[in-house]
Amino acid sequence: MMESIPRVESRGFGVEKDGQKGKWRKGLYLKMKSILLERGWLFYIGGFLLGRAVILSAVSPFAIAFVASMWFVHREKSFKSMLAVLVGALTYSMTHALFIGVAMLVFIFLAALGKQMKNQQVILPLAVFASTALSKMFLYSVRDTITSYEWLLLVVEGVLGAVLVLIFMQSIPLLSPKRYKPVLKNEEIVCMIILIASVLTGMIGWQIYGASAEQIFSRYFVLIFAYIGGAAIGSTVGVVAGLILSLANVANLYQMSLLAFSGLLGGLLKEGKKVGTSIGLLVGTGLISIYGDAVTLIPSLLESSIAILLFFLTPASWFSRISRYIPGTEEYTHEQEQYLQKVRNVTARRVGQFSEVFHALSKSFSVSQAASTDEQEAKRETDYFLSQVTEKTCQSCFMKDRCWQKEFDQTYSYMEEMKEDITNGQEPNRKVMREFENHCVKSRKVVEAMKEEMTFYEANRRLRQQVMESKRLVADQLQGVSEVMDDFAKEILKERQHHELQESQIIHALKHMGIDLEKVDIYQLEKGNVDIEITATFYEYRGEGAKLIAPVLSDILNEMIIVKDEEISPFPNGYSHLAFGSAKEYTIQTGAASAAKGGGLVSGDSFTTIELGAGKFAMAISDGMGNGNRAREESMETLRLLQQILQTGIPEKVAIKSINSILSLRTTDEMFATLDLAVMDLHNASVKFLKIGSTPSFIKRGSNMIKIEASNLPMGIIQEFDVDIVSEQMNSEDLLIMMSDGIFEGPRHVENVDLWLKRKIREMATDDPQEVADLLLEEVIRTRSGEIEDDMTVLVSKIAKNKPEWAAVPVYRNKVLS
Repeated sequence: MMESIPRVESRGFGVEKDGQKGKWRKGLYLKMKSILLERGWLFYIGGFLLGRAVILSAVSPFAIAFVASMWFVHREKSFKSMLAVLVGALTYSMTHALFIGVAMLVFIFLAALGKQMKNQQVILPLAVFASTALSKMFLYSVRDTITSYEWLLLVVEGVLGAVLVLIFMQSIPLLSPKRYKPVLKNEEIVCMIILIASVLTGMIGWQIYGASAEQIFSRYFVLIFAYIGGAAIGSTVGVVAGLILSLANVANLYQMSLLAFSGLLGGLLKEGKKVGTSIGLLVGTGLISIYGDAVTLIPSLLESSIAILLFFLTPASWFSRISRYIPGTEEYTHEQEQYLQKVRNVTARRVGQFSEVFHALSKSFSVSQAASTDEQEAKRETDYFLSQVTEKTCQSCFMKDRCWQKEFDQTYSYMEEMKEDITNGQEPNRKVMREFENHCVKSRKVVEAMKEEMTFYEANRRLRQQVMESKRLVADQLQGVSEVMDDFAKEILKERQHHELQESQIIHALKHMGIDLEKVDIYQLEKGNVDIEITATFYEYRGEGAKLIAPVLSDILNEMIIVKDEEISPFPNGYSHLAFGSAKEYTIQTGAASAAKGGGLVSGDSFTTIELGAGKFAMAISDGMGNGNRAREESMETLRLLQQILQTGIPEKVAIKSINSILSLRTTDEMFATLDLAVMDLHNASVKFLKIGSTPSFIKRGSNMIKIEASNLPMGIIQEFDVDIVSEQMNSEDLLIMMSDGIFEGPRHVENVDLWLKRKIREMATDDPQEVADLLLEEVIRTRSGEIEDDMTVLVSKIAKNKPEWAAVPVYRNKVLS
């Protein structure tokens, strides 16, 4: 017991020590970040080195380009940056410092002149070109006449300065301490590399035991970028850095190939961590023997060794932070996934909040409507009615105290019974009336007042009922919107689900069949809603997705799977992406035929078929009252609203009530529209019929005929109405025939239209929907000797069991998987 105490204390001390170490590292990082970035010392050090940077022995475009970029990006740090550049130039030579100083003065003058102008990104490069060229021209002219070579150098230096300022203007903002950009573009990475190589040029001439400082740090940066970004980024850094450094010292031209190959090889070996990347640099350094001798080989190995030492001493957290901004790295992918997850969560939460708001609004309307029971509401209406009657009769009566104080219950009972009789359109009961005459001295006057007040009472009651119906409709609409938004929020949050057993079965089965899989993503395995994506390679694609993969998935998942989408690579062995999903249990085939009144071109009837998603299919016919353009506008508007509302996921009954409200409130003209809607579930062949002022429909099942009808007023006549929903279960090979009133009421000299239509449909030898629609329309027109007295529309659909093109393929299962 006693021995365990020191171990507990020791473990606690170790945790405390690790915590202090982590805090110390974090504090050091924040301190360095504050000094280098927020206070600007990183820019001042860079400016100092760029002030020393010279290429081609006489060209120095870096300094003025850097000053101009700081002027544009960090103007508050531009003065100190100029001083740093000038100090760096003084360490190189007095002539070089004089040129930099004159060029900066000219640039300040030109920048001040163009300060108020727009398009500073265009003006600054021109100012850099002018300040560099004019300053160099001044120095050349002081010494002697300007030669043609000096003119060439002058133009080259000005052009390089103008180009570099555009590059530095993209690079310097990336060093901001408050940078919110989640990723670097390839152009920005190259610009950053050019800035780093330009800064390294200022180290030329510095040596550590014979090793050049610029070569040490150039190889160090090649190692970093090869380790983080791979072969492409590593070789790019090597080429750019080697090129700029070789311009500064032509004798080091071979270093460009060394750095480029080292970056390429280090990136290829980055799977070996830091050791693999370092080996790539050492192999590249070995190439020095091809260009030089042992005299150059030893310093080069020393430079690589120091760079590798710095590389190993660099904290891993630095690589992790840089990797987040380099496309293609794991940290970048993780950062993007976190960002997308955050956006998705915020969006889903906001949609969920809106859903809760609509649900609360719906509940408030429902509560306000159901706040009182029917009995309480009737009691309140009766009390209000009798109070209005007594105000006109009993208030001035000398017997009111006896009636309404001493005999209140008896008086109220008599008047309530008379009110019920008058409400039903009858005279008051004689017995009750006789008793009331003995009870009240103004009985006749009271009855007359009750009859007179009954008109207002009925009007108020109807108005209150309409208000309650409106509240009920609004509550249903808000609840429907709430449910749709809640489903949408859940859909946003739907993540890739892990189904390890099924995934292993699929991978094993497909690989056993010789299909080269790259990736299998299983998003959903719910019955009837399977969602799987597969990435594979094919030397020559011959429909393996539908012929092999889908049948294999059908056998594994025990339901019919089909190819929903496929993107096949045009190249042999390229990556092909295939999406698989559940096939519908039933398919539907439709046909339609229509004719306008008098054989005209414009029919007042409109029809549509709508894919609602989730295996639902809708068919609808709308008949605008009357004929011609106005009737067609009404019917088309009804179907357009229906399609838009149904596709949001709002229930059919609420959708139709909403459309009715819109149509009834939109115009005062007596233009109405019927609606015949059938919504079919293709998973189980059940159908819901909603008929608003429309004619019956028929289902042909072999030789049997089933009539579907419901009675509702056309849409737009009244604002509130109940929708009767008729449900029916259909079977495979059934025909559904929907028609407008022009067809149902069209046959002439036919006493029983129902029997006539059933007989004509039953006697048709075809079950093709289009042929049935054409034949039925023709039969109706024939009964009228070719005359078309009303708009006619027939919509026919045939439901059939979905038969897969390919049978399920039994897959090989070993004992482990089964």
